[in-house]
Amino acid sequence: MRILSRLERFDIRRLLSGMIVTVGLIVLLVLCFGIPCRNAFCSSPVKVSGIVANPTEVVKTKMNHSSEYEEGTRNNDSSRENVVAISNVKVELNASLIPSPNVSLGKPEMAVDSSVLVRSNDDSRESNVLPIMRRHKQVAATVSISQMNSLLIQSLPSSHSPVRVFFIVDFSHLRLCLLDKKPRWSSARDSEMLSAKSEIENASVVHESLGLDASIYRNISKFLRSYDLMERKLRVYVYKEGKKPIFHRPMPRGIYASEGWFMKLMESNKKFLVKDPRKAHLFYIPVSIKALRTSLGQDFQTPKSLADHLKEYVDLIAAKYKFWNRTAGADHFLVACHDWGNKLTKKHMSNSVRALCNSNVAQGFRIGIDTALPVTYIRSAESPIEYRGGKTPSERKILAFFAGSMHGYLRPILVQLWENKEPDMKILGPMPRDPQGKKQYREYMKSSRYCICARGYEVHTPRVVEAIVNECVPVIIADNYVPPFFEVLNWEEFAVFVEEKDIQNLRNILVSIPEERYIGMQARVKTVQQHFLWHKKPVKFDLFHMILHSVWHSRINRIKTKSRH
Repeated sequence: MRILSRLERFDIRRLLSGMIVTVGLIVLLVLCFGIPCRNAFCSSPVKVSGIVANPTEVVKTKMNHSSEYEEGTRNNDSSRENVVAISNVKVELNASLIPSPNVSLGKPEMAVDSSVLVRSNDDSRESNVLPIMRRHKQVAATVSISQMNSLLIQSLPSSHSPVRVFFIVDFSHLRLCLLDKKPRWSSARDSEMLSAKSEIENASVVHESLGLDASIYRNISKFLRSYDLMERKLRVYVYKEGKKPIFHRPMPRGIYASEGWFMKLMESNKKFLVKDPRKAHLFYIPVSIKALRTSLGQDFQTPKSLADHLKEYVDLIAAKYKFWNRTAGADHFLVACHDWGNKLTKKHMSNSVRALCNSNVAQGFRIGIDTALPVTYIRSAESPIEYRGGKTPSERKILAFFAGSMHGYLRPILVQLWENKEPDMKILGPMPRDPQGKKQYREYMKSSRYCICARGYEVHTPRVVEAIVNECVPVIIADNYVPPFFEVLNWEEFAVFVEEKDIQNLRNILVSIPEERYIGMQARVKTVQQHFLWHKKPVKFDLFHMILHSVWHSRINRIKTKSRH
């Protein structure tokens, strides 16, 4: 009777609550650290929504943190030895745990296997390039373009797919940050974007449009509807806070011109800007990552110190305005072309839309949330679209062209394999930077069928846009690189993607493309060119509008409303 009376006094609800909390913690620990056991199976990588991570894998890499394109200048102390431990890297998880393509973050795959040998002219000397790859391969994952397509599809909203919740997991601190959470309170702007989202999903079917080729878009009907709604409805607020040169000072020349041109055109725009932040759908943070990297002096040289400086700005606008806190920054965006744009923003601006040139999916770029920014090397701010155009397909006698500095691990192998090996392959090292050398570089591009866009220290390169401007079909050799406007453009219709491990088969891959296929791709390059051009006064479908549309597209697909009870 005593036992029974004690049970009657015991609150069964507390028991159930305790059990639920305990089970939840166990599941969380298993997701983060796996199930400990001595079998070999337990040490194998664990697949989570298309990305496999082995938390024990440690990869030593030789990295250079300054850009490969700072117009011939390099910092002497920019190279240093790094040990990248996967267990301390933020890994994006999808709580729906959908089976996914074969992607491995286990032991690194070399870009050239052990059977590949560098040829000499007389084939009497052979040198194994595998040791070069082994020393310099920086990432363990290789996500193909088809796997990126699958990840993009999974990221899009669907009434038939399971609810997807994204977490950023920092294994070193076991800190969880919920992404895509609902705003703290509802806004009329949210309702307007939800209405636009519905209109886009139910867009009338369009098979063709003047000046556009439907084949280069994933869905031209939805793109045109989305673009039209953006032009008519989107309103952007630009924060006035921030001191120059880090904020509000665009740099429209050089390798980082994309962030400068967008800042310049956004801050002077009269169509999209509003002075009242309550009327804004999106909030632009007008920061230059290049200026942040170079303007703060010797006390701010590490990624952590620079990221902390950026966090101070976020704290400022969060304290002064209510808008950041309402969505945890989900309706805020920035545009960054510096190599460090990703690493400086992925912690304190993880919930925001980031338009990044360094769109490496293996280093934290999130397909469906972030947007890939094209690298545009602008030499004259007064003439940003000079020298465009090229020869007709029949006049292009060079099969493939590349020239550039030997930055990174891949380019030296490309040149070693192919320089002076085939008469129709113009693969070179650095060309002179004088006017004659630059003119010759452009002539090679305008006379080539395919222009090789090989990664340097990072995955992004201005050669992609240079190829398009010169009407040359881009051949992208950069594992894990997400090309610009990936959520809208069907890149495989006008570009060739070659995995780094297949670089020794480059010529065979290119000559195997049928003539009819090449002619169609080259024609589509000419058509898509309009999306990669800056204009001093923005025009429809140009680069400024495409960047803004990518941010709009990301926010539209992630918009949520506060639940009403």
